[in-house]
Amino acid sequence: MRYKIAAAAMLAIWAVATAFYQAPGWIHLLLSGGLALWIYGVVAPPTANKK
Repeated sequence: MRYKIAAAAMLAIWAVATAFYQAPGWIHLLLSGGLALWIYGVVAPPTANKK
């Protein structure tokens, strides 16, 4: 769950920076990182709750 939240935040920052500002090249790393986190959040197996 936290990977998806982090990914959504990174993608939102990238979208705003790209749409409204002259974004430097490194800002596009947020797109790559956000998509990678989103995919990892979907594909990663759930961890067992240890008590």
